[in-house]
Amino acid sequence: MSALGQGDFEEAYQQATFIAPAGTLPKFAPHALWTVLDLVDAAVRTGRQEQARDHVTAARTTGLDDVSPRLSMVLHASAALAADDDRHQGFDDALAVEGAERWPFDLARIHLYYGERLRRGRAPGQARRHLGSAAEIFQRLGAAPWADRAGQELRACGGPGRTATPPGTTALTPQQQKIARLAAAGLSNKQIAEKLFLSPRTISTHLYQLFPKLGVTSRAALRDALERLHQQ
Repeated sequence: MSALGQGDFEEAYQQATFIAPAGTLPKFAPHALWTVLDLVDAAVRTGRQEQARDHVTAARTTGLDDVSPRLSMVLHASAALAADDDRHQGFDDALAVEGAERWPFDLARIHLYYGERLRRGRAPGQARRHLGSAAEIFQRLGAAPWADRAGQELRACGGPGRTATPPGTTALTPQQQKIARLAAAGLSNKQIAEKLFLSPRTISTHLYQLFPKLGVTSRAALRDALERLHQQ
């Protein structure tokens, strides 16, 4: 992860393949489940497209997308990253996973990769949206090298550099307030979507946008954050 953050992709690939060689997910190496995206990212950046695709195939054969929503999200993103065309469905599927905002670092990486792909595909407007989200989340998490990387990509497609926003300084929209209250009450994205006649993906998008506004990183902290906001 350190090597990836610093842009040393060859080192990152070598380290990732110490855990699991490309195209394999050995049962005796449980950490291999959590480094699929790392290995695929490093492989793609070092011109090892075939190894990246082989690793995605191995992850799918292992049934990784059925283990947990987080691993499903990571696998969708890995498949999109390894694809040798400009199809974006895998990124969209990753962002649409129920509760994606619970894993903000993974979510920010997916936005970063999606934005990079869109920028290369000459879709700067869409790229700025994803890169801006990536930069914002990385800054909130204190992931400085990753925030810098997202910021560089954002500037490269005509967007402004991002600076961290102090928690609570940006008001929630009425829609975000409703979603935050329902999420704080324990409703799932699907349940919230049904109540507000929206899609679960839209709810997920609103949640990862409002989390930094409230200065929180999880649904569990929403109730207290909303109370503090109400008292201001």
